[in-house]
Amino acid sequence: MIYQVVKKKMNNNLKAIIFDLDGVVTDTAEYHYKSWELPLKEEGIDFTEKENEKLRGLSRRDSVKTIAQTKDVVFTEKKENEIMEKKNQYYQEIIEDLNKNDMIDGIYEILVELKNKNYKMAVASASRNAKQVIKSLDLDNFFEVIADGNSVNKSKPAPDLFLFTAKKMGFKPEECLVVEDSKAGVKGAKEAGMKVIGIGPKERIGEADYCYKKVSDIDTKKIF
Repeated sequence: MIYQVVKKKMNNNLKAIIFDLDGVVTDTAEYHYKSWELPLKEEGIDFTEKENEKLRGLSRRDSVKTIAQTKDVVFTEKKENEIMEKKNQYYQEIIEDLNKNDMIDGIYEILVELKNKNYKMAVASASRNAKQVIKSLDLDNFFEVIADGNSVNKSKPAPDLFLFTAKKMGFKPEECLVVEDSKAGVKGAKEAGMKVIGIGPKERIGEADYCYKKVSDIDTKKIF
């Protein structure tokens, strides 16, 4: 299902496609939820999947601050670090068995098509485990750059990660298109001066230039 159709194709200057990871290349939302739920439960805090949706696209630090705000609790910096460390440990244990079967429907075909059309591709993810996940999915050969939570100080919704990725690839922002599934990611990409394909409910990604419910709905002929 497509929410909006932009009749004019992307400009001829388009040279690079930057993909978010979680929710675009692979759906690890459930893994992130479980790995947040466990350390929070140890603190006596109930955490729901709906609340986890608020963390989509955010860095680990911004996520723990959002959780504190949502739950109306105060974490010391030491406690924040402790929770984040435990979250990461749980997450790494959970994704050990991740493989190419965990790719989101339709993404592999899009990657192959874009590679055959000689577009350069990159990943820009808030996740500090992005490189490990891409390797587990056996997609290393598709991406020129994998930028992650270690790449910049300001994560999404700041434009820094996208600007870093474009610079690393050797392209101007206007030569890049971003594929995102989070409100923070769409905002950051737009602020970076890039066109955006949004994946998900319209209330979350409605500010994107192209909006689709699922990755497999993307009509590349209307865009590229």
